[in-house]
Amino acid sequence: MHSRKMMTAYQNAEKDAVAESEDPHGLIAVLFDELVRTMRAYVAGVKESPTKEVNDSGQFSRAMTILYGLQSSLNFDEGGEIAENLFKLYEYARQQLLETARTRKVEHITTAIDAIETIRDAWHQIEQPQEVEGKNLAAE
Repeated sequence: MHSRKMMTAYQNAEKDAVAESEDPHGLIAVLFDELVRTMRAYVAGVKESPTKEVNDSGQFSRAMTILYGLQSSLNFDEGGEIAENLFKLYEYARQQLLETARTRKVEHITTAIDAIETIRDAWHQIEQPQEVEGKNLAAE
């Protein structure tokens, strides 16, 4: 049990470091990872205890907060159609969370999680320009 707490503390410290850095790409990557983890935990909780109230689940609130954060971070001026489609995906996931909370059925929320995982995996494959001593190597 002690080693599990230590591992959780380490993972949280790593997330905090990314959040405090000036790496927006890394921050979004952490948000995607955390959103998938949180939504999967929420689904597991619903399956485990189908009669539990939504307000009893911190996972539900956390997932909703992350979705709001992702939606709020979209730049529609520069992102165009991609930003619009991501907004729709996040909204779909939000609606599925609410529907699952209401009906306690998880069929549709798993579709939303799968779609977000696909986006997350693609996001992780995007290479960020490397900087060395203030120079952007991708620009040279």
